[in-house]
Amino acid sequence: MTDALRIDDAELAHYHSGTGLADRAHALILQQRSTWDLARQGYASLDSIEVRTCEFDGYVVKVQFNPGRLTSSSAKVDDESIRSRRCFLCPRNLPPGQKGVAFDASYVILCNPFPIFPEHFTISHTDHTPQRIRGAFPTLLDLSRDLGPRYTVFYNGAKCGASAPDHMHFQAGSRGFMPIDREYPSLKTSLAETLVERGGLSVYAVENYLRRFISMESADRDILVRTFESVMEALGESVSEGGEPMMNILSLHDEKWRVVIFPRAKHRPSFYYEEEEEKRILLSPAAVDLGGVCITPLEEDFRKITRGDIVAMYDEVCLYRQGFARLKQDLRDTLLA
Repeated sequence: MTDALRIDDAELAHYHSGTGLADRAHALILQQRSTWDLARQGYASLDSIEVRTCEFDGYVVKVQFNPGRLTSSSAKVDDESIRSRRCFLCPRNLPPGQKGVAFDASYVILCNPFPIFPEHFTISHTDHTPQRIRGAFPTLLDLSRDLGPRYTVFYNGAKCGASAPDHMHFQAGSRGFMPIDREYPSLKTSLAETLVERGGLSVYAVENYLRRFISMESADRDILVRTFESVMEALGESVSEGGEPMMNILSLHDEKWRVVIFPRAKHRPSFYYEEEEEKRILLSPAAVDLGGVCITPLEEDFRKITRGDIVAMYDEVCLYRQGFARLKQDLRDTLLA
């Protein structure tokens, strides 16, 4: 991390009294809102966003009208478009005034100036390296452990909502903001199918939550790393795109880790590409949307999107039922062997 990007600990100390990474990250948000106009404006805009709540059978999906997310939602992520623009996550291209907190020698925690959450971070690799989770999953676990009960950490695959598929990064946001953070315990009781439960590891599958996901729980980091490799191998048989199985991941940590993996079938739903304006909806689902907060940067889309659109979108972009059934069986066979 360059000296220009690194924030001085003495300056951070003006904004927090704790010593943990979550304390320092919280202080970074406060410092950036105080000293960096783009962050100040971005977080001020959260006061005027609108939210609709769609109720389903025992859970909710929220729709957020957030104009600040237009660039991300409409990002062109084809190879030619990526090659023709400067990488906005490379340290040398970050805007003046942006500061960061170092993590794990190779990453920097940045205040996201176009927030969805009350506190929203991008955790970017200091080198320009592709968005790939294989080899970086242990870092995801370490981040969620060190950011503790205050934040949920998430990963968007290169073709699953990442607006910078050419630069490795995670994101983190306020814990409890996404409905799945709160709904997960009841989902596990009422909807989850137990695939594995032994040796300090629990693996579940959930299907009837509009979207389908696999979750892993353990207090043992090494077990989770090995189990995730099994998930990657099984997904490689189910669906693969661009050299990596398509997925979004949410991770949080209290006394143990909880990792939720959403296998994907498509990048964007059909209504995103509709030629007729009245049928088109600019919603490009990523981890936050799958966590239960659908982001619409255009007001007309926020007004017109229906419960039926949300159901259809989840069903279309998530791994289809037959593929999910094969994934579950592959995981049973591998993890119980």
